[in-house]
Amino acid sequence: MLRRHFLGLALTTLAMPQAAISAAKAAERKAFDKAAFNAAQRSGARILVDISASWCPTCKAQKPIIDKLAEKPSNKDLVIFSVDFDSQKSVVRQFRAQSQSTLIAFRGKTETARSVGDTDPDSIAALVQSTRTR
Repeated sequence: MLRRHFLGLALTTLAMPQAAISAAKAAERKAFDKAAFNAAQRSGARILVDISASWCPTCKAQKPIIDKLAEKPSNKDLVIFSVDFDSQKSVVRQFRAQSQSTLIAFRGKTETARSVGDTDPDSIAALVQSTRTR
């Protein structure tokens, strides 16, 4: 019994660092903040702006695709800014977005790609890939 408890504790302990490592590999997702966005642009960061609405079925379809891309180690340096289409109208206008489900990719201050209403995992991955240095 004691041996089984020890083995379970040891396996749990070994799994914890792996979970921490996995979390460190994920892209950073945050609510849009103008100062943080400007700082990310000045630093030359890879940025994805995700303009969505809670009621939007297309946005709901995009979310797991974006989340999966965010988990890839190759995107650990990607910063994802979430913009709420309904409550952040001035930000939506700043990005010249006409509708929710708009994704805008940047490398620093340069817009590299934009899509609206896209739910194809491959084309969203290509949009994120466009933020890489050419």
